[in-house]
Amino acid sequence: MIQTLEWTDAGVVFIDQTKLPTEETYVTCATHEQVADVIRNMVVRGAPAIGVAAAMGVALGVKNSRAQTVAELKPEFDQICDLLAKTRPTAVNLFWAIRRMTAKFASLSAESVAHIQRELIEEAKRMHAEDIAANMAMGRFGATLMPASGGVLTHCNAGALATAGYGTALGVIRAAVAAGKKIHVYADETRPFLQGSRLTAWELMKDGIPTTVISDNMAGAMMAQGKIGAIVVGADRIAANGDVANKIGTYTVAVLAKENGIPFYVAAPLSTVDLQTADGSGIPIEQRNRREVTHIGGKQMTPDGVGIENPAFDVTPAKYVTAIITERGIAKAPYVESLKKLAES
Repeated sequence: MIQTLEWTDAGVVFIDQTKLPTEETYVTCATHEQVADVIRNMVVRGAPAIGVAAAMGVALGVKNSRAQTVAELKPEFDQICDLLAKTRPTAVNLFWAIRRMTAKFASLSAESVAHIQRELIEEAKRMHAEDIAANMAMGRFGATLMPASGGVLTHCNAGALATAGYGTALGVIRAAVAAGKKIHVYADETRPFLQGSRLTAWELMKDGIPTTVISDNMAGAMMAQGKIGAIVVGADRIAANGDVANKIGTYTVAVLAKENGIPFYVAAPLSTVDLQTADGSGIPIEQRNRREVTHIGGKQMTPDGVGIENPAFDVTPAKYVTAIITERGIAKAPYVESLKKLAES
């Protein structure tokens, strides 16, 4: 399995996703500030992976603290959490992970600093293992929804690289292939950061799963030609009503799927479901650097001075979502009821 991130004695080790697919290199973060930088700069990306990375960043910051008492450690802990929370606003797993680490810290307030350090490291490792287990469970549920053969389209990268391992949307595809289904993946290239062509294709090629990369504006034509039997994507935040925030361009794919009568599935752990946000209008959308649009591989592709928009995500209304696949089962409309039931199960 691809090691997206790993806790080691030297620090948190990340595969550098900005260098893929041509270079497979790793970055070791020895401080929580460095972890914040790799999240912000998309060395690590994907909501579940960001959540685990944040937990490890918190643990690393506490491990490095020179505080002698819990009273000294508490304000430092709060600053560590605050820095990590400001890295990326849309992926709710980031905030879920920080809340979980905060709750763990609070439960240890009567313990020694050394004990707190050990326990927070173990909690971050536990979250890493839980994410892989959740993805595998999600894969088993989602595999039943995939066609026995034919094309499955995905947008962005929701694979091992976007998680602690195995993947959400790609985990569903992996599980379907393992179950004997003959699937050919169509991977949208996913402009402007090219997660589909760089990362999804790289992962699936490693697994020997047949894959074709298409530019984003080809998806509708592939559907109209009957080449796509299902669509499965990941998510960075799912509102209580089933509205889904995912990589920019997902909304377009969902509308095209509806027009062509193709099921549109979302695979995400329950940590991505935000029951406190009623609908998609309440999801903050990250705006990224204009250079991601103006340049490809360091080469400028647009004229100087032209206006640029670069929202990292869009929101797909629940009415376009056929089902949401989680580690506890499959949710269907009305999502207000089904998501809440799964979250409480």
